Amino acid sequence: MSNRSQSDTADSSADKALVLFSGGQDSATCLAWALQCFAHVETLGFDYGQRHLVELESRQHLVDGMKALQPGWAAKLGEAHTLAVPTLSAISDTALTREVAITMGADGLPNTFVPGRNLIFLTFAAALAYRRGIGAIVGGMCETDYSGYPDCRDATIKALQTAINLGMDKNFALHTPLMWRDKAETWALAQELGGDGLVDLIREHSHTCYLGERGARHDWGYGCGECPACRLRAKGWQQFAAQQQRGGRAPN
Repeated sequence: MSNRSQSDTADSSADKALVLFSGGQDSATCLAWALQCFAHVETLGFDYGQRHLVELESRQHLVDGMKALQPGWAAKLGEAHTLAVPTLSAISDTALTREVAITMGADGLPNTFVPGRNLIFLTFAAALAYRRGIGAIVGGMCETDYSGYPDCRDATIKALQTAINLGMDKNFALHTPLMWRDKAETWALAQELGGDGLVDLIREHSHTCYLGERGARHDWGYGCGECPACRLRAKGWQQFAAQQQRGGRAPN
């Protein structure tokens, strides 16, 4: 569940990846990472009644941009999938699926936490990967610089990988290349994978804001600038930009 080289295995299914691709910064970076590491890459997004459904509209802009940046990536990109999971919204009472203010709960978690979301997403992804003959599933979960969601933790992903493989009698590998990276390091990984072009593409076209705000343009991209997701993204961008300047480079 960390970095993987293309020579890890000769198994054809293991050289095919399914990326959980929401259209956000993290999933866009993970898509680029998968395109660098695997021979064939498909994507999967979920419509679960999220307030920021606009994120799904960002995906095609990101994919088109990546194809233009790296012709080799274009040859690797396969089918794009979208699954509707309306039940998740129906049983949730969170600020991501209801028009309510974002607040912190008594349990220390923001009310943007959607219980079971990543567990459901990864299980559906594995079911799709099973049918598609894909052995690797890639997600942007991270516990280094995040909102404290328990289903983003490394231990959760490892346990789920075990359960999925037992339940489906397969050997899926769940990769989380951002697990131990903060947001500044995520920007740096995009720089490493696709240079300034990829960084600019993610700034311009990925969507992070929980409120679905696309009106305000900041140095780090579009968003309300106040929700937890925007604050994390902005903080990471500021740190990354400062590092670039110290190294004699300034982001565009």
